[in-house]
Amino acid sequence: MPEFFSNQWMPFFWLILAIVLGVVEAASIQLVAIWFAIGAVVTIIPAVMDASLFVQLIVFVAASTLLLICTRPFAKKFLSVKKTKTNADSVIGQVGVVIHRIDNAAGTGRVFVGGLDWAAQSEDGEPIEEKEQVVVNRIDGVKVIVERLI
Repeated sequence: MPEFFSNQWMPFFWLILAIVLGVVEAASIQLVAIWFAIGAVVTIIPAVMDASLFVQLIVFVAASTLLLICTRPFAKKFLSVKKTKTNADSVIGQVGVVIHRIDNAAGTGRVFVGGLDWAAQSEDGEPIEEKEQVVVNRIDGVKVIVERLI
């Protein structure tokens, strides 16, 4: 066995591993490395008690796995980033009126919907004339994608 893995250095090894894994977690924010970092911290205890490398590895794997299985679902639930709807999203599904002929080929078209004037494209690529009613299907950048109201 290499000299570094002698029992006197193992607590330092686990501490360094915990720090490195903590830095990796901080850089990624994916809730993956944190469980192994905590597992490495837990493994310092048997390392200080002069346990064999095999026992330390078992403690590391068991602690990391147990933490991952027991706490990750709860952590994901509370730390998940929720998509925040914007005011622009509120026009999806609304009915509007074409105020300037929509022609995808020419890159023209304006729709008045939700109290605002929007650049528009037709969903099917067909031109839509002024004063026709349309429904907003989605937003693509700063344009609403619409189709004729039937």
